[in-house]
Amino acid sequence: MKKIKLYEADDKMIDLISDNYSMLQCLAAFGIRLGFGDKTVQEVCHEQDVDCYTFLATTNFLINGMSPGEADERISVKTLMGYLLASHRFSIDYQLPSIRKKLESSLHAEDARTAIILHLYDDYAHSVRRHMLYEEQTFFPYIQALVQGERTEKNAVDSFSKHHQSISIKFHELKNIIIKYLPHDNLSNNQLTDTLYDIYNMEEWLANHCHVEDCLLVPTVRRLEKRAETDSVAPRLTEMIREAEGKDALSQREREIIICLVQGMTNKEIATHLYISTNTVITHRKNIARKLQIHSVAGLTIYAIANHLVD
Repeated sequence: MKKIKLYEADDKMIDLISDNYSMLQCLAAFGIRLGFGDKTVQEVCHEQDVDCYTFLATTNFLINGMSPGEADERISVKTLMGYLLASHRFSIDYQLPSIRKKLESSLHAEDARTAIILHLYDDYAHSVRRHMLYEEQTFFPYIQALVQGERTEKNAVDSFSKHHQSISIKFHELKNIIIKYLPHDNLSNNQLTDTLYDIYNMEEWLANHCHVEDCLLVPTVRRLEKRAETDSVAPRLTEMIREAEGKDALSQREREIIICLVQGMTNKEIATHLYISTNTVITHRKNIARKLQIHSVAGLTIYAIANHLVD
C-alpha cells in the first residue's frame, strides 16, 4: 500500500518532483521554471511569484487525492485560474497537435482504417478544444466577475460541470481500437506504442485537469457565489430597513402634535396653535397611533419623555 506523503512548504521542490515526476507538467502549468536547485517549495514559489498554498493544495490533491475542502479561503483564485489556463494552452497548442502528427506517421496511408482512426482522434480533439474554449470564454470571465463582487449569471457552476462528463469516452474508444484492431510490422508497432504512451499520458493529464476544476475550483467558485449573494443582499436589506424606518419615522409636525397633546391641548387648541385645521390634527393623530401603536395620551407622554420630546 502506497504511503501518503503530504508535501509542505519546507520540503525541497526537487524531492517533490523526484517522488512524483508527473508533477513536472504541473510545475510548467504554474509557470515555475526549472533550475531551482535545492530550494524549498516556499522559496521557489516566492521567487517565481506563485501562491505557495494553492500550489501545494493542487499538487497534494493530484498526488494523494487530498482536497482542502469547500470552506478553505486560502486558495488563490488568480493562481488556480492561471494554472488551468496554462494547462489549456499545453493541451491545445502542444499535446493535441503532437499526438496527431505521431499518430498519422505511425499509420499506413493506404489502410482504410487510417482515415477512421484519424477522424476519431480529430473528433476527440475538437471536443477538448470546445470545452476549454467554453471555460475561457464563459466560465472564467464569470469567476473574474465574482472576484470583483459581481454576479451576472445563476447556476454557472452547474452548467460548467456537465461539460466534463463526455470528454473521456471518445479517447477510451480510440485507445481500444488502436490496441485491439491495428496489427502492424515491428516499426509501425513501436511507433504506435510510443503514440499510445502519449495518449495515455494526455488522458491522465486531462483527467487530473478536470479533477482540479471539480474539486478545487468549483468549491472556491461556490464560496465566491455565496459571498457575492451575501454582499448583494446586505445593501438591499439595509435599504429596505431604511425605507421601513422612513415610513414609520415621525415627521416634525407629528412630534409637535405629540408635545401639544402631552401639554393637555385639545384638537382645536392644537389646530390654532400650529395654524392648521382640526381635520389635519386628527389625521396626524391617526398616523401617530399607527406608527407608534400608541393610542392614549398617557402612552404618548411616556414616549415623549423617553425620546426627549419633553422634559
